[in-house]
Parts: sequence; structure tokens; C-alpha cells
Amino acid sequence: MSTSPVKEISSAPPLGRKSVLFFWASWHEQSNTGGAIDAVFGSLASAASAEVDFYRIEAESQPQLSLKYGVTIVPTFILLDASGSVVDRVDGGDDVPLLTQAVSGLSSRSSAGQSKLKQQDSSEAATANEKEVLNERLKSLINSSDVMLFMKGSPAAPRCGFSRQTVELLSDANLLFGTFDILTDEQVRQGLKTYSDWPTYPQLYVKGDLVGGLDIMKEMAEDGDLAGQLGVNSRDVVHDSNTQKSLEDRLKDLVNKERIMLFMKGLPSAPRCGFSRQIVEMLNNHGASYEAFDILTDEEVRQGLKKYSDWPTYPQLYVDGDLVGGLDIVREMDEGGDLKDLLMG
Repeated sequence: MSTSPVKEISSAPPLGRKSVLFFWASWHEQSNTGGAIDAVFGSLASAASAEVDFYRIEAESQPQLSLKYGVTIVPTFILLDASGSVVDRVDGGDDVPLLTQAVSGLSSRSSAGQSKLKQQDSSEAATANEKEVLNERLKSLINSSDVMLFMKGSPAAPRCGFSRQTVELLSDANLLFGTFDILTDEQVRQGLKTYSDWPTYPQLYVKGDLVGGLDIMKEMAEDGDLAGQLGVNSRDVVHDSNTQKSLEDRLKDLVNKERIMLFMKGLPSAPRCGFSRQIVEMLNNHGASYEAFDILTDEEVRQGLKKYSDWPTYPQLYVDGDLVGGLDIVREMDEGGDLKDLLMG
């Protein structure tokens, strides 16, 4: 019985040999084991030069590798030279000739003849992809609430004095606000400093724009009417993670933020589960204009929305503030032709 030339890996391939990485997902039938794309990849591996190694990587089980190589869809094929630099990539499995040509080019590529400049360009391209994915996630977080506070800890349990004072200022102004604990995510913590060119925390954003930190908020509060200066309306109910009414108000605002709202795991450009990825594909196929909220970034919203909508799973799709349902219902509507009419309104 012959040994398959394709190997499964869970870390970056070893240096010293050229490699082709095939990112797949169990829910994607064609890229799954035995599927059409998997068969094509196996054939390419069998016919390729012995200088090239072929690997399969399950994208959702290896999120660090997916992020490292900027993988946002499956299948994706990443071609690496012997130094580990990305020399080519093919996103999607529709263009088999393109993939064949890319593999052929890698096989004939001279390892000794690669210039340092090309290696540097490939590395910079991979870094740029990672940065683009992170920036889109940061933008989504910043816009997840009209008033958004990035702090250390939570409003109920601040982890530093500056964060505690900021929460007190917002609460005293009767403002409804969302929060993100930067201590729980180092990537967000460091990335937001660069994204906003602001080196410290807490950071306050209003309608997607950076206001600043505690000192700026103090100055605004001393001038009176903090809510008015921020350009938002004060609420009778202040944010409190232990107050159900406050959470319900926030959820109501979120589901009505845009006409079509999708609550999912990850972002449309980088879904973190197969169900979310499939519903994004259906919405995109219909050219729908929608906004998405990553429930993995806010545990309060993730748990609260289940009760608010009486729907226990994600993704959840809302249109005009009303729950449509999850993937199964959306798929049935799509197959029956009703989804397009609903989305187009």
C-alpha cells in the first residue's frame, strides 16, 4: 500500500524545503478528505518534483497558522520557498489551471537563485495581510457600540484606577456604553495602540472616532455636560453588567444598528466557524449590505443575546430589528427563493 505524498501538519513546515500548504475545512465538502479539490491536490503532489512537500492544514483547527498566512477562505493554497517565505498563493479552488501553474512554478524555482529582496517582499506581503485582518477586527470592535470603552477589566471590576475613573465618569453622565477588556486579548491590546496612534489605556471611542483617554474625559466633564460634548444622548439607565435592563437596551441598539445585522463568530473577512462562514457566503452572494458583530469579542452580548432572542446558537441574522434565525433557516429561505426578497426589502 503506497504512502500518500500529502501530510497533515499543525505547525509551520520545516525550513530547507519548498512547500505547498492546503488550508481546508471539514464543512467544505470539496476540500474535505476525498472531495474533488482534495483529489486535485493529491494528484499535484504525486506528480510534483521531489523537492516540494505538500501539506494539509485544517484552517479552523489551526487559527494561528490561518492568521499567519492571511487565510480568510477555504480552500486556500500557500506556496513557500525553502526559506519559508510566501512566493505565491491561490485563494479558492475554482481555478485548477492557476493552481497547477503555481505548483509548477514553485517546483522549477531555484532556491539558490532567490534574491533577498523577493524574500523580503513576500514576508512584507504576509505581514500586510495579517495587519489587514487585525485592523478590520479592531474597526468592528470600535463600532460595536456608539460609545465604546477599551479598558483594563470590566465596569463591575476595573483592573486599574484609570479605568475605574473612566467608568465612573461615563456612569455619572448616564451614558450607555460598551466595553472591551484589553487584558483578555494581547493582540487587540497592542494592535489598537498602533491603529489609533494612542499608546495608553483606557481609550474611549464615540461613533467610531477616538476621543482619548482619562485626562481628556476629565477636562470635558469639568466643562460640563459630558454627553453633549461627546455628541451622544444620556440614558436613564447607565451601563452595568449586573443590570439586565441596561444589557437589554444595548442589545436592542445592536440588533437595530443596521437594517441587516449578523451576529457571528469572527468577521465576514475571517469567520471563526463553518456556520458563520456559510451564512456570510449566502449574504455576499446576494450582494446584501449588512453589518456584523463578532460575538467572540463580547461575552456579555454573546450570552445576553441568546436570552433576548430566545435563540440558543450562532450565527443569528436580524432584519429590521427582527430575528430571522440561524444558518438552517437562512439556508431554507435561500433555497426557496425567499431570502433574496427579504434582504433586498
